[in-house]
Amino acid sequence: MAQEVHGFQTEVSKLLNLLAKSLYSNKEVFLRELVSNASDAIDKLRFLSITKPELTADDPVFAIRIKADEEAGTLTISDNGVGMTLEEAKAHLGTIAKSGTEEFMKTLSGDAKKDSQLIGQFGVGFYSSFIVADRVTVISRAATAKADEAVRWESEGTGTYTCETVTKEKRGTDIILHLKEEDKDFLTNWTLRDAITKYSDHISTPVWVWEKETPATPKDDDDKTVTVDTYTWKQVNDARALWTLPPKASPTISTRPFIST
Repeated sequence: MAQEVHGFQTEVSKLLNLLAKSLYSNKEVFLRELVSNASDAIDKLRFLSITKPELTADDPVFAIRIKADEEAGTLTISDNGVGMTLEEAKAHLGTIAKSGTEEFMKTLSGDAKKDSQLIGQFGVGFYSSFIVADRVTVISRAATAKADEAVRWESEGTGTYTCETVTKEKRGTDIILHLKEEDKDFLTNWTLRDAITKYSDHISTPVWVWEKETPATPKDDDDKTVTVDTYTWKQVNDARALWTLPPKASPTISTRPFIST
């Protein structure tokens, strides 16, 4: 399919501008939202696979992977969850419920910390990507789709987005953030680990980060020391849901019942 160009719904354009201004001092919230969305996509597929085990037969181990590319200036958040079709990408990434957007805007307080908690509540977390990225690329293949039925969605957050059909070997979604120059500190392992531990340690799916190992220094044929960088996937989160932990395991867990009568 040839690349299509679409205009954002008016509410989305307003939202992008508002998020950039209201969350400027709490930028790391974008990572919390994207990891949360990835976790939701995996949970949906986990549920579907109960009655349709063939959906996960080729890739049964669920994971969220985060890879920084310093040279390209990109941060990629990947999951092997339910994925999206072309029409779903247009619906979920190009439009948003007008009522929800208006309510979100009315609820904003101007306090970045408080406002960041509202993003997930109103279902606008994906758009927080544009707080740190001047271009966002999404490549997704639905669990029910063939390899050549994947979709590539891209936008600079300036009013339009493009969509086209591409090939993707495995199911799931890759969100590629082309980071702004001033936000490239999110390409460092320490910054990523800190944000994931702070916001996503309770995610029940393992979150893996592509990390640089301590450089090895083997000898070459001329007996000279050569520095060689090596990389490996390392799990960062605890990967246990909050309700499975004892109350004392985390200061954020309340001892009150989840449902009161």
